[in-house]
Amino acid sequence: MSATLTHSKIGAVPLERADDVQYRECKILLKAGLFAKPSSFHKFWKTVHRTAKKLGIAMTRPEKPVALHLREVVFLDTPKFRLYNNHFILRKRTFYRHGRPEPNFELTLKLRSPDRNIAAAVDVRPLLPCVNIVKFKEELLPLSDKLGGLRTIYSHGCELDTPNLVLTQRFETICQVFPALMKAGAKAETRLNEVNEMIVDETLANLGMLEFDSKTIAKANIAIWRNHHTRADLIGEFSFQMKFERLEELRRKPRERSEEFFRQLQVNAEEWIQLGTTKTSLIYRLGKVPVVNHE
Repeated sequence: MSATLTHSKIGAVPLERADDVQYRECKILLKAGLFAKPSSFHKFWKTVHRTAKKLGIAMTRPEKPVALHLREVVFLDTPKFRLYNNHFILRKRTFYRHGRPEPNFELTLKLRSPDRNIAAAVDVRPLLPCVNIVKFKEELLPLSDKLGGLRTIYSHGCELDTPNLVLTQRFETICQVFPALMKAGAKAETRLNEVNEMIVDETLANLGMLEFDSKTIAKANIAIWRNHHTRADLIGEFSFQMKFERLEELRRKPRERSEEFFRQLQVNAEEWIQLGTTKTSLIYRLGKVPVVNHE
């Protein structure tokens, strides 16, 4: 089958209702090289805690030493980045237990756009019935060229666990799992590869909980990415996430306090922060293939 897949060949997945934005996640890029030791995570926590305290935001203390969890991350795309250049992200993440990879991996499809309506309009669900989790997020990011600001991007994603590596080998096959990818317009026989041959080792640390009011609590994490083959530092990220039934139900007080905290932390943690856009964007721009998606 050499022709580009059409909607009629796969079929559309009917939606009972449009998905609501149920998460608000704030992300700040960090310099990965500053987190060479476990004690570095606790040092950064002190900066986060001081910022929260000045704004009257309670924050729990993490474990000491901070517990570190290892995951492996790979992005998959066509040779010309048809997915990412059409605002899709296809990510495979492997979890480790006692130093060994678990047999199943997490396969995630995301559509990211600064336009909420565009993100909402894409049905990211798998075609076949299976256990999956849909997450529609409003993500707050710093400005790409200076500290203290914020901008918004929407992420409409679906996660599923699978042991089937064949799912990620051809564009035709992955479209039979996620029909939304047909919008990328690649040919059926196109191979999917690891983006820029990059396998990422992700070290994840839980920094505790931020309490913006009695009903709005957010888990704070740090993720540090390194090249699996060379162990070279790539990028880090501090993030915290709030969950609710609908974005419109997020109350004014926690909304304003979380935004002020997000702005102030950028200034207070200036020496830790790396300017840029997203971790995914960095991985895509490591090679020579043109990238037209500017997140």
